[in-house]
Amino acid sequence: MYPNTDLLIDGAWSKAAGGKTIPVLNPATEEVIGQVAHAEKADLDRALAAADKGFKQWRKVSPFDRYKIMRKAADILRSRVDVIGPIMTAEQGKPLIEAKGETLAGADIIDWFAEEARRAYGRVVPARAEGVYQLVVKEPVGPVAAFTPWNFPINQVVRKTSAALAAGCSIIVKGPEETPASCAALLQAFVDAGVPAGVINLVYGVPSEISEYLIPHPIIKKVTFTGSTPVGKHLAMLAGQHMKRVTMELGGHAPAIVFEDADVESAIKLLSANKFRNAGQVCVSPTRFLVHEKHYARFVDGFTEAAKAVKVGDGLDPETRMGPLANDRRLQAMDAFVGDAVAKGAKVRTGGKRQGNKGYFYEPTVLTDVPMSARIMNEEPFGPLAPIASFRDFDAVVEEANRLPWGLAAYAYTKSAKTAAAIGAAFESGMVSINHHGLALPEVPFGGVKDSGYGSEGGSEAIEAYLNTKFITQLGV
Repeated sequence: MYPNTDLLIDGAWSKAAGGKTIPVLNPATEEVIGQVAHAEKADLDRALAAADKGFKQWRKVSPFDRYKIMRKAADILRSRVDVIGPIMTAEQGKPLIEAKGETLAGADIIDWFAEEARRAYGRVVPARAEGVYQLVVKEPVGPVAAFTPWNFPINQVVRKTSAALAAGCSIIVKGPEETPASCAALLQAFVDAGVPAGVINLVYGVPSEISEYLIPHPIIKKVTFTGSTPVGKHLAMLAGQHMKRVTMELGGHAPAIVFEDADVESAIKLLSANKFRNAGQVCVSPTRFLVHEKHYARFVDGFTEAAKAVKVGDGLDPETRMGPLANDRRLQAMDAFVGDAVAKGAKVRTGGKRQGNKGYFYEPTVLTDVPMSARIMNEEPFGPLAPIASFRDFDAVVEEANRLPWGLAAYAYTKSAKTAAAIGAAFESGMVSINHHGLALPEVPFGGVKDSGYGSEGGSEAIEAYLNTKFITQLGV
């Protein structure tokens, strides 16, 4: 059964002070399956006081002991995958195999950051004078405010929470109201592992009200956000007014280039699988397909076949390979993108409409002859739409790949080491994957450039955003 979700404040789950709740829908059925507590100012004040108290305690816990608690949380999360997976599928819609995979990947991320807790090294700087010691030390920045999206309700929360805890920070998570229960299950694993009360807090409510209260608050020292570029810019502005440390993982519009010497069959297989994963609701999803004119017809035919073969349905059905969109707004957005593209001359090779009349299902869609003026070539679709265009030469396709203001992920397929090196250098993107999809592993950086944000949520770089660097120089006496 799907559980109702309360607030986690100072180590205890509780209703909102005002008693308000928000309904949670199953996107496959459009039915209300539960309620999530709606935090108000009184709840946020309690969470802030708890985070302040928790930080003062947690920062004194040795990195080795933090490591042991976090490793225990990872093991607990793994042991609950069969419970958490169906909860995530019910509230988010993704196939059960993907929900379980996200849960297990979350445990791997906790393990990675647990190890990083023990490796937040400082250094000794050689001095110019005898008897002087120059030390560089790392200290936790302080209580963190984290804002996370609905498309990966464990993956996004676990990166922020694990990095904060590894560094010695406390955290207040503003979780996703659409997918609250799997997020809560993740944080329960940390609580059960022995993270002290107040170190982790979880609230839900009106996103703008919570962000505009938490970010300026003097207790909060660091802000981390995953979501759209317009919202990210607004939150960064709020944080900047108070000189708060910020990590932003924002939108993208990832080019996927298939060069003349590429393995076309491999490109079709990998790109189609990653395009329709989570119904295209993935920040690093390939979204602009740029195929050399020599292979354009073959690629379009193969990609269309792959799209038609995707089994769309309820994520709890073991045959399902793509679930519903998150809500009715996403359905409307897909129709608007397709309608605009067709009006500008694009052709629908397959899909292009809602599937059925119950649930937020949309057909895997392939569009060809898409002009660069179409909205879908200029705005992130965040859905199962694949616009495919052709190109002739390297310089032209690089110009198109870098034309937009985003720079989160970029993909290329080529058998040439020279071309691979050239396109890797030419992409204006925080992440580049060539001939495979190798992004989002715990041990590698995860983040963008330009309007896709700044900072990293993966690799050894991620923990740095939660640490202050302090220089201490001392003359022996």
